[in-house]
Amino acid sequence: ITEQGEMVQAKFGIPVVAQNQLEIYTTAVLLASIKPPSPPREETWRTIMDALGEVSCKAYRSVVFEHPHFISYFRAATPESELGNLNIGSRPARRKVGASVHNLRAIPWIFAWTQTRLILPSWLGVGDALNQLIKEGKKAELQKMYEAWPFFAATIDLIEMILAKADMRIAGLYDDVLVDDPAGKKLGSELRQKFMETVRAICEVTGHHKLLETNPALRRLIEMRNPYIDPINILQVEVLRRARADPRSVRLREALLITINGIAAGMRNTG
Repeated sequence: ITEQGEMVQAKFGIPVVAQNQLEIYTTAVLLASIKPPSPPREETWRTIMDALGEVSCKAYRSVVFEHPHFISYFRAATPESELGNLNIGSRPARRKVGASVHNLRAIPWIFAWTQTRLILPSWLGVGDALNQLIKEGKKAELQKMYEAWPFFAATIDLIEMILAKADMRIAGLYDDVLVDDPAGKKLGSELRQKFMETVRAICEVTGHHKLLETNPALRRLIEMRNPYIDPINILQVEVLRRARADPRSVRLREALLITINGIAAGMRNTG
């Protein structure tokens, strides 16, 4: 079992909570061993999954690896550049020196996008893939897959959860304050539009009128946390703006670290 380091205290710091977590792990292992997940009911569903994977991968790479302004936008709109100077991880944020996505480790990559509430790597390409198959007349088949194939349903539900935690108002604030390049601002606007298209596509497949419609407990938890996380995000944007103007300020670096920890604790999905 692998657990995120920052979640160890939350899940195992109190004996009663730790016991509950161990019961969850044990139950999950027993269920998976005694009654393995059902395979797809129809073989064509595997073909549809392959098509979804191909389209989503192409859409993802067209932005992250092929868009000429993506790297500069990423470094301006997120605290990625500052993460390497804060000593908050067990390993350097980058494998090698250089402004390239290839040089980033996976956790800082996700961590930076989670801080801005865009959470880009978790959903980018999904909307493109679902919308393409819907346009090809496979909407009903996708809905059947969601209803009858646990693997596909779990995948869609996880993406839906991430979409519910994202906030395009906050992501837009980072762009407005921290991104100076007009091309970068345009890219940010396009990504936020892709996010909305992904939300609509997920709702079409699930049949939900809003995200997490069938999981009101989680939706309520997110709604309860957001009023506490939003002000920290607003503070972080201003701290980043000042820290980039005065990179030697120790007080600003300390303030930035506090905001990073606060957002990570509130989001509960960091990397």
